[in-house]
Amino acid sequence: MNSSYILKPADVDRKWYIIDAADKPLGRVAAAAAHILLGKHKPTYTPHVDCGDHVIVINADKAVLTGNKLNQKVRYYHTGWVGGIKEIKYSELMVKAPEKAMSYAVGGMLPNNTIGRKSATRLRVYQGTDYAEKAQKPIEWTGEIK
Repeated sequence: MNSSYILKPADVDRKWYIIDAADKPLGRVAAAAAHILLGKHKPTYTPHVDCGDHVIVINADKAVLTGNKLNQKVRYYHTGWVGGIKEIKYSELMVKAPEKAMSYAVGGMLPNNTIGRKSATRLRVYQGTDYAEKAQKPIEWTGEIK
């Protein structure tokens, strides 16, 4: 009889992956990062268990926005005050804080539940090639990012 394998939270083995975003589309890199954060690349993936890995994205400032998105795409947020809706264009955001742009993209691809919120804490984004988690010996992500 064939039975499905269900991963238990105690049996989760977390690895560290590094993704280089240089000259790659921001959305494609974000999709790959979300895929790893959720653990969907593993054969032991279980939807109701947080089984994802840690992801480090480097060169976020060199990620590209295809088409005319750099000029047209806008990030809206609310300050919490009455009439406090604000907006920032991605042309400004990619100059001021490209790591935030990457984090927003990855966060939008994660589920809006406890697993998604917990997975988002395992994402680290850096502007250049230097990162703080060298002691964890991250593995270069070899999956396809078009």
